[in-house]
Amino acid sequence: MNEAERKKILVQVKDWFRTVILPNHIANTVKLVSSEEFNINPFLAPYLAAFFTGELTPESISKALLYPRVLGTSITTSFGTNIQRFITDVLINSFGSIVPGIDIEFIDSLDGRRKYCQCKLGPNTINRDDVVTIKDHFRAARNLGRTNNVQVVQHDLVVGILYGELGNESAHYKTLRDVHDHPLYIGSEFWHRLTGDENFYRDLRLAIAEVATEAKGSSLLAGVERELAATPFVQHLAGR
Repeated sequence: MNEAERKKILVQVKDWFRTVILPNHIANTVKLVSSEEFNINPFLAPYLAAFFTGELTPESISKALLYPRVLGTSITTSFGTNIQRFITDVLINSFGSIVPGIDIEFIDSLDGRRKYCQCKLGPNTINRDDVVTIKDHFRAARNLGRTNNVQVVQHDLVVGILYGELGNESAHYKTLRDVHDHPLYIGSEFWHRLTGDENFYRDLRLAIAEVATEAKGSSLLAGVERELAATPFVQHLAGR
């Protein structure tokens, strides 16, 4: 892969976050002006607010409710829900495979061999049933290769995990690797093998962060925080 192709992927990633993730994140943040959007524990909410800010006020309760949703649950759910579209729009658009059950095909930059890859989000994102499904897809790919006189070697049927670190993979992923003999390419190794750039994983994270600056999130959060703090229920929790 040349430099122009690597830059194209970074542009595609930024466009995907800009058009898919960012609008959902903003919409899910704006709606939090209503206390009805939260499942509020009336004992813990004031406690967490005081623990977080050192005072019990409507503003501190608003922060304690808002930040975990906006910086945690909301964006994590949105990304997880849309990850298949990410794989389709960004990866399959550049490396798509016509082999059933295989997400992408690429020439491995480290060993020069063609890899048949299923893409997954993170190191804990499959269950026991998925192990069987992935194994069956890989077996079917090998059988199809034999039918078409294309040699598909066991170690060229791989699982590419978009983020994470080696050693943090779940037991289910370890079963695919250690029992069924399918390599796992995790995080930086996956992107290195895919693009030939050992720094691509870092550049990818920075590109995504650049998109976030476009949202002007601090001013958006400040406005939502003020409106949430003014709601009767939050005022009540603060003893007002």
